[in-house]
Amino acid sequence: MDIHKIDWSTIPWKEVRKGVEQKAFSGSAATVALHRLMPGHEPRPHAHPNEQIAYIVSGRLRFHIGDEVHDIGPGGLVVIPSNVTHWGEVLGDEPVINLDVFTPKRPEYAP
Repeated sequence: MDIHKIDWSTIPWKEVRKGVEQKAFSGSAATVALHRLMPGHEPRPHAHPNEQIAYIVSGRLRFHIGDEVHDIGPGGLVVIPSNVTHWGEVLGDEPVINLDVFTPKRPEYAP
C-alpha cells in the first residue's frame, strides 16, 4: 500500500496564465487541483478526456459546460463529463478558489 500525506501549504502556487494559479497532486488514479481564479482573467474554452468534479470553496463562477451555463457559489459542485468543452468566468470582484477532482489522473498537473 502506497500512502501519501499532503500538506497544501507546502505546495507552491503555479501560474497557469495571467489570473489563474494552481496547486495539484495525484494519486494512482485521480488528480486533485486547487485553482485560484482572479476577476478579469481570460476564460479559455477547452476539453479533456478526464471527468472533472469542481467544488467552489469561495467566490462565484459562471461555468459554461457544453450548451449549459451554471452560476455556482461557495459549496456548489458541478460535474463536467469527459471531452465536453467548458470554461469558467469569475462573477464579481472576489477571486474564486475551486477544488477540482479529475479522473483519470492528469500527469501534466504533477508538482
